[in-house]
Amino acid sequence: MPDPGLVEPITLRELVIANRILAHEGILDAFGHVSVRHPEEPSHYLIARSLGPELVTEGDLQRFTLQGEQVGGDPRPPYAERAIHGAIYEGRADSMAVCHNHAPSVLPFGVTHVPLRPIFHMASLIGPEVPVWDIAEAFGETDMLVRTIEQGRSLARTLGARRVALMRGHGSVVVGRTLREVVMTAIYMEQNARLQAQAASLGDIQYLTAGEIERASAMLLRSLASDRAWETWRRRAIGADSAREVKGAS
Repeated sequence: MPDPGLVEPITLRELVIANRILAHEGILDAFGHVSVRHPEEPSHYLIARSLGPELVTEGDLQRFTLQGEQVGGDPRPPYAERAIHGAIYEGRADSMAVCHNHAPSVLPFGVTHVPLRPIFHMASLIGPEVPVWDIAEAFGETDMLVRTIEQGRSLARTLGARRVALMRGHGSVVVGRTLREVVMTAIYMEQNARLQAQAASLGDIQYLTAGEIERASAMLLRSLASDRAWETWRRRAIGADSAREVKGAS
């Protein structure tokens, strides 16, 4: 089996843990995926083979160029939508991790004219504006999957410099400078979507202001907060001693 490519073990382990956390917290189910840019080769990224995220181990990881060509790792079939990851890494030099998910509570905001906006401080990471990308606008009727680099680049242009973009009738993408940032953003985006829908049934919503979003985001990205959240979710998803479970091949 080809090696994913001279990567520090902690990078591989954290990518596996991110898969497990996102599955356990209901962001990913049998579908969806999360990747990390290769720490030594920015034109490559690491992602699991086509597999349910809660089952991923280090032995399932693969290495790709930004154009989607596999250059290392598990030889079994890859995710069909890896173009999402390559195109975002291509267009965003600041991006070190990407998640594509179908979190159910978020989907209604991609098919209505109701914008997803943060209503509580933990969701400030989604930012003041969450755009919606519609694959049909440029590519007509499809199976809704992002299968080509051109489709991925179109999605990346809608995302722009933001952390989050919704995908009409499909899901969302979440981008960050670290895996932990992406995991935290995705989890609280899903919670915010549920709470925003509940709040809308009660009356007018008072959203976070731009200043509140900026200050709360800065707080959450400090290691005191992000490490605390990561360790809590990791223990829930895997347990206190995760080394053996994340390393073995499926």
